[in-house]
Amino acid sequence: MVAKNSSKSRAHGNSGGRRKWSAAVDTDSTHPRSGLFNKDAKIIARELASGKVSPKGPSSGMRMLTFYINRAGKNLPPERLKVLENAKELLHERITAARDKGKNAASKGKMQSAKDAA
Repeated sequence: MVAKNSSKSRAHGNSGGRRKWSAAVDTDSTHPRSGLFNKDAKIIARELASGKVSPKGPSSGMRMLTFYINRAGKNLPPERLKVLENAKELLHERITAARDKGKNAASKGKMQSAKDAA
């Protein structure tokens, strides 16, 4: 049996000069200012977590940062990639802290409701 050598069977092959699907992505969920990803990690994390940049929450900012890192790919110098990965860690900490704060507030509300019912 002869194996087919089709471009559809290649999972991550060379695009052969074709545009990538990610080039056509147009989002309205995040609004980072121009040049944000050239700043330091703390500024990137703070701004991507803000409601002004990510109205749907900091998780939306995390997706934008991950998309940027993946899209830039091999063109990023190692030191810039390190800064962006650090920004991801800082943003993850903000997301976790916000989620934990929400859980604690919800559990306090339930405890208060139980006390009021008793």
